[in-house]
Amino acid sequence: MKRKAGSFLYTALFAAIFLMIVFIVNQLNTAAKLLSSLHPYAGMLFLLFSTGIILATIYTTIRCFSVPKTPVLPEHESSKEMEHYIAYLAGRMPAHPMHPEGSKPQKDQRWVRTNIKFLEVDSFNNTKQIATKNFFVGAFAQNTSYGTTTSLLNNFKVIWNIYAIHNHDQHLREFITLIRSVYACLPLSDFKKEDLPAHIKPIIQSSFSNTLSSLLPGGNLLTPFFLNLFLAGSTNAYLTCLAGIIATHHCQAITEKEKKEIIQQSIFEASFMLKEIVRECNPILSVTISKAVKNAGIESLDTIQTPATGGGMAQDIVSHLASSLKQIIRENIATKKTEE
Repeated sequence: MKRKAGSFLYTALFAAIFLMIVFIVNQLNTAAKLLSSLHPYAGMLFLLFSTGIILATIYTTIRCFSVPKTPVLPEHESSKEMEHYIAYLAGRMPAHPMHPEGSKPQKDQRWVRTNIKFLEVDSFNNTKQIATKNFFVGAFAQNTSYGTTTSLLNNFKVIWNIYAIHNHDQHLREFITLIRSVYACLPLSDFKKEDLPAHIKPIIQSSFSNTLSSLLPGGNLLTPFFLNLFLAGSTNAYLTCLAGIIATHHCQAITEKEKKEIIQQSIFEASFMLKEIVRECNPILSVTISKAVKNAGIESLDTIQTPATGGGMAQDIVSHLASSLKQIIRENIATKKTEE
């Protein structure tokens, strides 16, 4: 079935391209005849100009979708292909400004590994920065089309930035291949229930790393609401961390052995990065929501009307309590602002 479907798609694509060529040639020929009636050389000049544009389009398309010839990835550092592969990496990899021997003409394995360490720092910083944005996207826009689209675009942005950091020249097909490799390593891309605990553990640990009672207003009543925000933000940030770190290791793999260890190493590093992000974001999220809850409380209390003359005792008590609560909340907010 797969072979039949592939054969059908290739045949349909060939037919569509053939019909498009026939249509373009026919339209160009018609336009050339019309211009020739105005001037003897106008039609020929138009055909030459159109041919030049078409050839330039074909050339740029081939360049856009071409993939550089990549040497065989060595099995280990003592493989005979190692020297050739190191030369290939040194040619494609930009020298980091902090590299102590960045301008060295002969770039050996030691130079490449040192450069990789510096590029890794830039990649991880970029990943952490965008994963922090995705933490708040996941917390406030969870289960919405906006949140899903924004998170996905941010993940693509992380992978692209890392790809550009490690390569002088960028190629579209090579970037698409990197995206596919990263996606294949993410949880649930190829569902294996035995792998889920390894991915869920860092999310839970990070979300519960702080004492929520000291961060959240309203005590236990609001704790489930905040936990929902923390878990959604942590999950979103974790996937971004994982995507960025996996992309970094794919771009930096020098041997086949390193490539096989990418998933386990990435899970370990992503869990530490997630803890740092949650540690920085939780207080911000808590303070933001606390202020919103208090302000919403004041607005709700403002809806309680002043008791009319001759009203009942119950109405007088409710109005008095609302006035007292508004005063307490306003004083609390003023105190918080003074402390900040």
